[in-house]
Amino acid sequence: MKVKKTLIRALAPLLALGLLTAACTGSDDATDEPEFEPISEVSLQLQWFTQAQFAGYYAAQALGFYEDVGLDVEILEGGVDIVPASVLDSGAAEFAVSWVPRGLVPREEGANITNIAQVFQRSATLQVSFVDSGISGVSDLEGRTVGNWGFGNEFELLAGLRKNGLDPDSDVQLVQQNFDMLALIDGQIDAAQAMIYNEYAQVLETENPATGELFQPEDLNVINWNDVGTAMLQDALWADADRLDDDPAYRDAAVRFVEASLRGWIHCRDNPAECVQIVLDNVPTLGESHQTWQMNEISALIWPSPLGAGIMDPDLWAQTVEVATGEGILASAPTDGAYRTDIATEAVANLREAGIDVVGDGWQRVTVELLPGGE
Repeated sequence: MKVKKTLIRALAPLLALGLLTAACTGSDDATDEPEFEPISEVSLQLQWFTQAQFAGYYAAQALGFYEDVGLDVEILEGGVDIVPASVLDSGAAEFAVSWVPRGLVPREEGANITNIAQVFQRSATLQVSFVDSGISGVSDLEGRTVGNWGFGNEFELLAGLRKNGLDPDSDVQLVQQNFDMLALIDGQIDAAQAMIYNEYAQVLETENPATGELFQPEDLNVINWNDVGTAMLQDALWADADRLDDDPAYRDAAVRFVEASLRGWIHCRDNPAECVQIVLDNVPTLGESHQTWQMNEISALIWPSPLGAGIMDPDLWAQTVEVATGEGILASAPTDGAYRTDIATEAVANLREAGIDVVGDGWQRVTVELLPGGE
């Protein structure tokens, strides 16, 4: 599939050559030469290891969507010790994927970065318990042992407790949890933190000793912070704010990059099995059934995007900032320029003009069969 506008961009060097030839022959059309040399090579810093959480970017790379807009994109894998916002601010990458709070904290500390596309429209963070624990809502966490990962992942939980009249310091026993669900499965904690696309699936990939079969969704209760009203925005695309203001070529590259990236996510929405295979081709550590589950749930975080994919919902931004300041993540609300919508709006307009669905109202989850260990 070729997008009309992106095809024109891909032909830009030939058009420029034609203009140069016209200038040499005395044509008046020489005044139409571009004012800057387009950027062709950029890198994207991910915030974690290769998995379907980033399938849209891998798809855009593998299927030539970046190439269609004249970009050669290097995808940089993340890890435990990698802070995408810092990599971006240092100039080691042109763009980065980061949760909103994890971008705002470095920004408050002086990194002049800005959110240019809010890809995930919902939070993926849950608090998970077994049905027989009787924890069906936040108020039921009182007096319970509640796991969380720390490292800035706990604030939706803390805000949710306070919103329901519970003091995190005295009404619950908070314990640091490993990035797995073993403490919940072994009964060491009553409720565990989980991402719906990752740790929640890990429980469903584990054998229930009482039945000899895998645990099922009906064995679990889930507190979803989107329903509680303390969810915080997660995966977004970030760029260098100074360069966007001062370098027209960089801003142009940002629009092209967001457009092709969103096209990748749209392709994954409509062709999930193909995108899972693209992720598997990049040798992730998690297996095929787990990646298939993850692809399904990641799409649920993006679609529908009522304002258009990547365009910020100001109410969700305000909620994220309210939790961030209320929990002391940020000293104060971020200054103007922490996010901007012009780049995503332009990218979405290009996709709409090409006849591509950028809202995804008709998307629905599919049923995914998880296998033992996510294989």
